[in-house]
Amino acid sequence: MKREIPNLRWWITGLIFLSTVINYIDRQTLSVLAPILTRELQLSNAGYGLISMAFMIPYTAMYIVSGLLIDRYGSRLVFGVAAIWWSVASMLHAATTTVMGFGTVRFLLGTAESANFVAAQKVAAEWFPPRDRGTLNGWVQAGTTTGAVIAPPLVVWLALQYGWRFAFLFTGALGLVWAVVWFWFYRLPADHPRITAEERALLAPAEGDGRPGGPAPELKTLLGFFRYPQTWGLLLARIISDPVWWFYLFWLPKFITEKQGMSTAGMSYVVWIPYLFSDIGSIAGGWYSGRLIGRGVGAVTARRRVMLTAVAFMPLGLLLLLAPPVPVTLFLISVVLGAHSIWKTNLVTLTVDIFPRHVIGTVHGIVATGGGIGGSIFTGLAGLVIDRYSYTPLLALMGILHPLAYLVVRWLVRGEANIESLPDGSREELD
Repeated sequence: MKREIPNLRWWITGLIFLSTVINYIDRQTLSVLAPILTRELQLSNAGYGLISMAFMIPYTAMYIVSGLLIDRYGSRLVFGVAAIWWSVASMLHAATTTVMGFGTVRFLLGTAESANFVAAQKVAAEWFPPRDRGTLNGWVQAGTTTGAVIAPPLVVWLALQYGWRFAFLFTGALGLVWAVVWFWFYRLPADHPRITAEERALLAPAEGDGRPGGPAPELKTLLGFFRYPQTWGLLLARIISDPVWWFYLFWLPKFITEKQGMSTAGMSYVVWIPYLFSDIGSIAGGWYSGRLIGRGVGAVTARRRVMLTAVAFMPLGLLLLLAPPVPVTLFLISVVLGAHSIWKTNLVTLTVDIFPRHVIGTVHGIVATGGGIGGSIFTGLAGLVIDRYSYTPLLALMGILHPLAYLVVRWLVRGEANIESLPDGSREELD
């Protein structure tokens, strides 16, 4: 008999954190190498924006598809296959030098990477009680920024030592190693040979909460999700606020080198700082909302309360319009990304708080599509705006999006309402 592991869910958290780190290293490798590749390929900002959009379109479209697949076939199988897919796609970047080629491999990368975040929410529903879900999502969001922290120095060093092609091959191979570990280790709580009896009892589904890994809803049910104001509130909030993250993810290395006059190597030494603040915000935001819940505050109220605190800091990004020196620029961007991660961790967790666990993959796919829609539109237009006007209009826009998104959440995600307590009795559509 295999030895039991106390608090096994936190070991699984570690696996999800690592997958997210690798996921973001793989997507960030291109943006870190952008100053080098744009010189070699003579790309305009508009051309780079189109390559980035080639990633965002399938990334967005596959959120719902990933959710349906994960609800039907389980997070273990779909997550593992997706990790293999995006790892191979990342390695294929080494085989191209044209705009069309990079656009094609970015498209392939985008088809699989969104599954990471849908699966993370499914795992949150399967392995975590409500008070711990915010902490798990904090680590998931921290994984995104840790990947962004690691990518610049790692990728630049690999490119300078062994060439940019090797950088893509190395970072892509990391996901293949992770997939082997995932298939070996992950099981549902009811089936895991190393779970303790105490933890299995803690994670037993509540009555009416649905069976983990149950069937995905049919098309009628999928459309039925849009009957709920919570779905619209979470979806629209992602459309409005996610462009801030995509802007700093895809354009920060270029912004620092082009507008602050730093070399590529110099950029790699400092660009990780804002992402480190984002890491801290992710973990702290999830932990603090969980602490409020532990004190008896309702889950939805606790998440919204922490989100409001984060929103108060976002307009500080408007000070970037004054073109401050590099240290002040990095500080302001660090505060903005830290606050965004506090916001994002709690916004994502609201999905798990409101909907039953057997449809979490599907509903998170719907909601996360909003983030992809906002990111896709913004990424496609950003290069055109920068080429024609400068970074100024974009920096101004980034400072006001989160307050607008919060108003949407307050309007549509009210009180402690969840699908168990909606007065229209339409919960049957989800069962």
